[in-house]
Amino acid sequence: MSIFDELQSSLQEAVEIKQGKAKASRLTRHEVADVKAIRAQLHVSQAEFAEAMGTSVDTIKSWETKRRNPTGLAAKVLATIQDNPDFFNELASH
Repeated sequence: MSIFDELQSSLQEAVEIKQGKAKASRLTRHEVADVKAIRAQLHVSQAEFAEAMGTSVDTIKSWETKRRNPTGLAAKVLATIQDNPDFFNELASH
């Protein structure tokens, strides 16, 4: 099946779900990390957190005020830090 065929099939499925003719075969929801709470638990500044995450202080501020949500690898790293705060120390040491 070509990528075009896969996209066309996916789009058709989406239309059928929207029209109530089909149910979604899978549903994925991700909890958005509470960046401010994570940082507060670690007792680090926004600048220290930004450096460890490899991003800017402005991005950290945007995440903390919920103007933007972390996505991709950043979201996964935040989830890991939330589950295992010691991981932050490893991350910050590199």
